[in-house]
Parts: sequence; C-alpha cells; structure tokens
Amino acid sequence: MSEIGPTAKFVDTGGHLPPLWDRQVAFFANLLALFFGNDEQTASLTAEVGEIDSYGGRLIPILNLLFRNENNLLVLEREPDEILCRYLSDDLGLSLPGMQVLRHAEYVELGHALRQSMLPPGGVLHGVRSAAPPWIDGYVTDDTLTRIAGYLGSRTITTAEASRAGNNKLLLHQFLTEAGLPTFDTVLASSMADLPQCAERLIHLGYRSAVLRAQIGASGIGMLRLHDLSRPDTFPEVPGYFFFEGPCLCQGWLEPGVRGVRRVHSPSTQLFLDESSVYAFDMTEQILSHDSVHQGNESPPPYFDQFPGLREETMRQAREAGGWLHRTGYRGTASIDWLVVEREGRQLPEVYVCEINARVTGATYPSLLARHFQPQGAWLLRNLRLKTGVPTAELLQMFQRPGHLLFPDRPAGILPLNLNFGRDGLVHKGQFLCIGPTTRECHDLLSLAEVDLPVEWGSDRD
Repeated sequence: MSEIGPTAKFVDTGGHLPPLWDRQVAFFANLLALFFGNDEQTASLTAEVGEIDSYGGRLIPILNLLFRNENNLLVLEREPDEILCRYLSDDLGLSLPGMQVLRHAEYVELGHALRQSMLPPGGVLHGVRSAAPPWIDGYVTDDTLTRIAGYLGSRTITTAEASRAGNNKLLLHQFLTEAGLPTFDTVLASSMADLPQCAERLIHLGYRSAVLRAQIGASGIGMLRLHDLSRPDTFPEVPGYFFFEGPCLCQGWLEPGVRGVRRVHSPSTQLFLDESSVYAFDMTEQILSHDSVHQGNESPPPYFDQFPGLREETMRQAREAGGWLHRTGYRGTASIDWLVVEREGRQLPEVYVCEINARVTGATYPSLLARHFQPQGAWLLRNLRLKTGVPTAELLQMFQRPGHLLFPDRPAGILPLNLNFGRDGLVHKGQFLCIGPTTRECHDLLSLAEVDLPVEWGSDRD
C-alpha cells in the first residue's frame, strides 16, 4: 500500500476526546454494506444477529458529537424510536441530527441506478439533497456511497479503496510482519481443501485449535473456530463467502495450556484519524463470548495497572498500526483490537494486534458518550436480550423509578444507548451503557439493572 501524504502525528489523549470533525455530514447507517458487496456474508450477518435494521439508531446520540454541526443528517434503515430520542435530547441535553429513513433494499436499488447512470428511484434522496451536505459518510464507504456523494456533489470522508483496505485482515497481517511487530502464527488457505495442511502445520507449532478468518468480517461473521486440529474430518463446512476477498487466514488459537499461555485478555484502543493525526482516545476491554464474539466493552481494562509497561507497549504498537491505517487513506473512527497474552515465565504479557476495524465500531458509541458525560470516569456496555418484549416507555420507567437512569446532574447511571425491536414493535434487545466514576460503580449499576428489569434477560452479541 503506497504512502499517502506525510507521516501522521500520533497523539495519546489519555482518555479525553480528540478534536473531532468540524464538518456537516449526511451519514448513511449502511450496516448491511459492511462486506463490500459480499451478499452471502451479508445474509449471514442478518440471519445471525437479528433486528439489524435498528442498529443504526446507536448513531443518533453520537453523530453530533462526532461531527460538530447541528445540521447533520442521519439516514437510517428504520424509523427512530421517538420516546428514546426525547430522553436523549430533552433529558440528557444531547444535540440530535435530522433523520431520514432509507431501507437497505432501497440503498441497494439506489446504488444499482447510479451505476447505470440513472436518476435515483422515487426521490429517495430528496431529504439528503435538501440538506445539501458537503460531506457524506457511512459505516463503510462502498461503491454506492461514493456514487451518492458524486450525485449530490459532496465528498466522502474516506475513499472506498481506503475503507476496504483498512478493514482487510490480510493486508494488516502483511504490514505487521514487514514492520517486525508481533504476529499470530498464520497459514493462508485458498479453499477448504487447504485446511488439513494448515492444521498439520499449526499442530507442529504446538496448537490444539485454530481460527479461520476471512479477510473482511464483522461481529463474528467471517470467523470460524477449528476446535480439534487433529481431526480435520470434524471441521465445519466453510461458507463460500469466506474466500470472497481471496485467501483466508488460518491462525493458531492462543488459549490457556497452549505454548505456556496462562491467561488471555482482549483490550481495544479507540482511534480517530483526521488529515494529519492519529488520536488514541480510549482504552477498553472487550467482553467476548467463548467463541470471541463481541458482547460489550468496559473502560478502563481492569488489569492494566497490574502490569507496569503494558499500556506503553500497546501505545507503541498503536502508533505503528495507526500509522499504517492512516497511510491507506482511511479517515474517521476506528479501533485496534488486541490480544494480551500472559505466559509462564514472563513478567510482562505479550501484546498482539488482533485486527483493525476501520469504521464506527461497537465501542465507538459508548466511548464518545461516556467521555462526553464523564471524561475521567469509567463505563461498561452490555448487549442485553430480553426474553419478553417490552415497550420503550415502560423500559425507561423501569430504570427511572429506582433512580438508576442516567441524567446529567447525576454522577452515575444507566443510559439505554439503542433499542432493537421485534416484529411486534416491542424492545427485545438493547445496548445499555453504565457510566460512573469507577469501574465498581458501573458493575454495580449492571447488577441493579437485573433487579430493575422484571423480565428475564441475558447477554447477547453485538
């Protein structure tokens, strides 16, 4: 990847928000475009995650923090929840963007029309044209978003090429290897037929299991565990979409009992890249399922103070990895996901860049909001699925009655960041952000949430 412009300045903000965009934007919540035209992978995301069209609602409270302009427009895939919006604006005092609905099928149809040099169907861009935004952005910048910007005479925050490259795990792995940074033991697989040979090589290196990673993936889609490398006949069938971008990465799975590993942690560094700088503005710990699917985050990581020098090492590698991302041409928010590995006989854990997600990620929302309300405090985000659906107003009252709902004049509280609805129109899942002065208070709030909610609930994937 060729270098674009001068080397970016790296800034560790120490938990304070960086100087974010001073731009007016129309942001398309094109979550189903995450895989850049890989339709089979998109269908898998829709099937496994559920209620996905309401995920863009998480952008409602943060868009005017990320883009500091009151005339921003958020283009959602589903109508916003008016009751939650009133809480965010009237009670929390957040500035909310204007909103328009463009369903994913319409987004796809719009892209097809623009590729054929046809006028957009049905005036779907009328609201966007009326806002006349100079900038266009989305979860990713794909071909459709680029063509929308061209049609409107606007500019995209980043290019389609940079957006795709910044999310590509193979390109990142190649950079880490060339830069001499720690990397996972990796074998490339061009098809499922290569997996037995990959397994044999990783067994020789001392691994019991592995993970197969597509070059582009999100929320566990494009990642597959191979649990017993000695039994290739038991490997699950690999969907064809894994090889959409080319070879997959087959990587040795680091876990306790393998190669001297005692414990594994999964922190994440939140980044913001503008034209001249890479800002590292928050350090979180990812809350992962057994198969490493994201279920939430907390900040700060609870164990960093136990290891002098650990934060410094992550920042050293973040400077290198963030510089690579900047040189792809990517601009905007991103996260570096790490693996911190404690091994027998080593005082300081080893630090590995696991992946970079070049987009607004599951940790971007809580990090921006928590640092807005509590710059020096702590926060905890959990994705919770309710066993029985409830109306939004009732859900908010459940937290407000005992005094646990977040308000600006309170040092701690629970902020329902976004709510996901079922076909019955009721809340079945949500992202709940606990903000407080200390980590202990945030965990206490989550425990209180279990008492507040009379319906049964459990943790869920992002």
